[in-house]
Amino acid sequence: MTQTLKRRIGLGLLTAYGVGVIVGAGIYVLVGAIAGVVGVWTPLAFLLAALVAAPAALSYAELSARIPEAAGEASYVEQALGLHWLAVAVGLAIVLAGTISAAAVLRGGTGYLVAVLGLPFAPLMLVLGGGLVLVAVLGVLESLVLAAVLTVVELIGLGLVVYAGVLAAPVEDWIRPGPLPLAGLGLATVLAFFAFIGFEDMVNMAEEVADPSRTLPRAILLALAITTLVYAVVSIVTLRAVPVADLAASERPLALVWERGTGGSAGFLSLIAGAAALNGVLAQVVMAARVLFGLGRSEARLAAFHHAHPRFGTPVLATLVVGGAVLVAALVLPVAALAGATSVVLLLVFAVVNLSLIVLKRRAPEAPFRVPAWVPWAGLGGALAALVLSLGGLA
Repeated sequence: MTQTLKRRIGLGLLTAYGVGVIVGAGIYVLVGAIAGVVGVWTPLAFLLAALVAAPAALSYAELSARIPEAAGEASYVEQALGLHWLAVAVGLAIVLAGTISAAAVLRGGTGYLVAVLGLPFAPLMLVLGGGLVLVAVLGVLESLVLAAVLTVVELIGLGLVVYAGVLAAPVEDWIRPGPLPLAGLGLATVLAFFAFIGFEDMVNMAEEVADPSRTLPRAILLALAITTLVYAVVSIVTLRAVPVADLAASERPLALVWERGTGGSAGFLSLIAGAAALNGVLAQVVMAARVLFGLGRSEARLAAFHHAHPRFGTPVLATLVVGGAVLVAALVLPVAALAGATSVVLLLVFAVVNLSLIVLKRRAPEAPFRVPAWVPWAGLGGALAALVLSLGGLA
């Protein structure tokens, strides 16, 4: 065994990884939920959410250049605040969030595929999940190439939705929009914010990225910009093509766009949504395993995970443990229970990470990539505000 990961990832693959894990399968259902709150003003909610996410993404970009290590958030807290127990807790929280998120997405993606393929749920889920874990073990380049292929598939699916939406005649809701519901805009923005979660996973690939101090910040900002554009365009054509009431009542809102615009069956979108879900599962397994690998460097009780296979160059034990936990959680826990825990955990992590950058910037202003001093303060405020809304039952 070795303790060094192989640097095989460039800007293109890392950006594709980021876009894939951010977009995931959520856009295929989230548009309807947000439309139920603010109607045709849904695109505005996505744009506001991007503005809320931007400070956190910028903070991660600077931190990834300052401290390019696999257990990204844990390393940031350790070096900034000097609290080893908090650093380990943050790292384990990221592993937990990645595991439960992957389990939820695996269940959801399998459900899409079962509807099309007609195969039994549990065996199909185990085969899909097991196959993704095997890919993650065999190599990071192989994992990210597969993730990039799946990202292309899901973006093609969204492109087809945009095409169908342009063909459809505009609905009455779009032609005569009602007044902006200010009371619901905050809730809609919080809901849309969770569609941008995923950029934080990118920093945990730092030890396998070529020239990480330069590549990581650029990839994070590119992924966020691409995702914002995709969400804006998809939400605009969706609200233009389908009545708000129909979107809010559907679990397959983008399928309605295809059916309204072309008159054809949208069964193929279920296959694409399933591919998007598999992409999300693979990305989370790869990320969580790297966090365990990084934690093993500084925490003796986790030292067994700080080993990379000499041939594959991947943290095999960490990958198998995370993958096994994903499969077990997906089998025994409902999606709602899995997904509900992720947002609160990540918002707490975001708050601590932005606080860490505030401290680091005061201690050492110079960095390979720097953002203005107000950025981490904005990220901290945004995370705490979203956390309050979430804990208040609004998210």
